[in-house]
Amino acid sequence: MRRIFLLLFVSALLLPALASAQREKLPPRDLIQVELKWPNAERTSTGLWTVLLEEGTGRLPARGDTVSVLYKGSLLNGTQFDSAEDREDPFTFQLDRGKVIPGWEYGMLMMREGEKRLIIVPYEMGYGTRGRAPDIPRMATLVFEVEMLKVTPRE
Repeated sequence: MRRIFLLLFVSALLLPALASAQREKLPPRDLIQVELKWPNAERTSTGLWTVLLEEGTGRLPARGDTVSVLYKGSLLNGTQFDSAEDREDPFTFQLDRGKVIPGWEYGMLMMREGEKRLIIVPYEMGYGTRGRAPDIPRMATLVFEVEMLKVTPRE
């Protein structure tokens, strides 16, 4: 009888934690790191976590618009894997065309021109269970520091 009670008690403690981790989209170990490194990070309805670094006042992009951004991409441990930091040659792409990972699509839609934002992307919205060898391991949470330079409306 004690074993059954103990099993039920432990299950009652673990199930809410597992359900919370599912809702968060981040593996529990990554969620802990995010909460420690960026205590002011906010979770969006899509599962991204973001930190507003500098408020923008310009245009907010819509699906199909073209955006130009500067960014640094790194793993949760700080290892940088990609960047576009030259204002003369920003990364420019059209939203809603499948040219970037889903986390970027959602992240760009919440940024105004002139805004700087940290975007934390769960692996499901990044490179998934396969990763992108050799720089991004499987199931990697990605961290992007992004500055939205320009939004060009779809014609």
